[in-house]
Amino acid sequence: MATERTGGQLIVDALHAQGAEHVFCVPGESYLAVLDALHDAKIQVTVCRQEGGAVMMADATARLTGRPGIAMVTRGPGATNASPGIHIAEHDSVPLILFVGQIERGMRERGAFQEMNYKAFFGSTAKWVVEIDDAARIPETISRAYHIAMQGRPGPVVISLPEDMLLDVSHAAIPQRIEPVETWPGQTQMAELQKMLWAAKKPIAILGGGGWSDKAVASLVRFSERFHLPIATSFRRAGLFPADHPHYAGEIGIGPNPKLKERIATSDLVLLIGGRMAEMPSQSYTLFDIPKPQMAFVHVHADAEELGRVYHPTLGINATPRAFAASLESLQPPQEIVWADTAQAAHADFEGWTSKPLAHANALDMADVMLWLRNRLPHDAIVTNGAGNYAIWVGRFLRYRHFGAQLAPTSGSMGYGVPAAVGAKRMLPERMVIAFAGDGCFMMNGQEFATAVQYHLPVIVVVVDNGMYGTIRMHQEREYPARVSASTLKNPDFAAYARAFGGHGERVENTDEFAPAFERCVASGKPSIIHCLTNPELLTPAMTVTQMREAKK
Repeated sequence: MATERTGGQLIVDALHAQGAEHVFCVPGESYLAVLDALHDAKIQVTVCRQEGGAVMMADATARLTGRPGIAMVTRGPGATNASPGIHIAEHDSVPLILFVGQIERGMRERGAFQEMNYKAFFGSTAKWVVEIDDAARIPETISRAYHIAMQGRPGPVVISLPEDMLLDVSHAAIPQRIEPVETWPGQTQMAELQKMLWAAKKPIAILGGGGWSDKAVASLVRFSERFHLPIATSFRRAGLFPADHPHYAGEIGIGPNPKLKERIATSDLVLLIGGRMAEMPSQSYTLFDIPKPQMAFVHVHADAEELGRVYHPTLGINATPRAFAASLESLQPPQEIVWADTAQAAHADFEGWTSKPLAHANALDMADVMLWLRNRLPHDAIVTNGAGNYAIWVGRFLRYRHFGAQLAPTSGSMGYGVPAAVGAKRMLPERMVIAFAGDGCFMMNGQEFATAVQYHLPVIVVVVDNGMYGTIRMHQEREYPARVSASTLKNPDFAAYARAFGGHGERVENTDEFAPAFERCVASGKPSIIHCLTNPELLTPAMTVTQMREAKK
């Protein structure tokens, strides 16, 4: 006979059975029974300072493991605060499970304290939203949530927990650990792909989306080497192919290398694996003709409904990245590879694009900072960032050499970098973790620096401070030159902020100050912030405010 457990205990035991090792939460009275059950569990609990930060930490662990990150928040305001993290996970195809406290079952529809309809609120962003009425169905629900979060196109699941249900007792059995069901390509499809590759003259592959693994990336590397195929990565998916590989062509995202953009647009075969080529990588849907791309177009995606949604593929393959990558081992390259020199040429273009651009008169040159970090960071370092123009320097000049090296939101969500770094360091304390944030980006979830201090997680946060919302200012200057409105910021001393929380702080105003400041942060063994004061005149590595205004005259 199964052990008698409360609903709260069933939640924790079911998560443990699925291999969950971390829970990120902001506590609430609506799920006290779960918090009590966690007291005796073999699951690490990380108490966060804001619900959005908790979900973003869980998101980071999911990107690194491929299994759902787990977050828990209270009802009403807790749920609404968590919603940015759910949107990030949905947009970025990240498996995640959010548990939300709920009012007692007998109080529904009365407008009770913090009452919300979670199905209505999360319905457009989560893969599944469910409220558990019967404690006996908790193991079944969690098992299904794991399947849904990981299978097909990965994404978030939201589970609502009525407060009184968590006190009910049940003898429900805990299911065994489940694994996602992989969708494999058919032999006929792989044979057709081989024919298309043999007929091609200028092919290129683009990697994106979620559902990847170290093994899948290794398979793609071998495939590129056997076929001498240039490999690009989609927006903020540079960790899907090693940047130092001689076949890597670079990232197709915001402000891409013009040579890479041209190479893709003029290819005769594009192999899109795992990604959707949404607005940012597709250059606002201009890179490929819609609905029929101008070249032969092979689209591999885990969600059958994504195939043909925007682009009509010459060959559509419904398969997960892991299964498709494994199937590539069966393909044979042509006896004569007519495009054999294009991979090296594409990589040379990438090398040129990621070298230092034309110099600007700036005391602190973030391009030089990134080039220094490129050589300083350990091979297995993890780099996180949120959104803002500062991320252009990070994406262009750093090099990502292994799966999971880059954690960044394709949704363009500000405030992601700091909590993602905390989540990554909590899970992998032996790895160096660096977060980048603009001044505006940092202030959206910078309070999670306190979480890093509380759990002795020596992440290094590089705050790039130009005193404004830089991306918005860039768009303003392009559309309304010299009419600055609502984009200026007055910032604190972020180094002092770090010290106030119990961490280490550095202030950097010149390029040659960065390296010693970074080394002092490493030596401190504490969570650290390097406050980098940059010139607001420089909007991007290649464009100043003055240049943008002159262009509009």
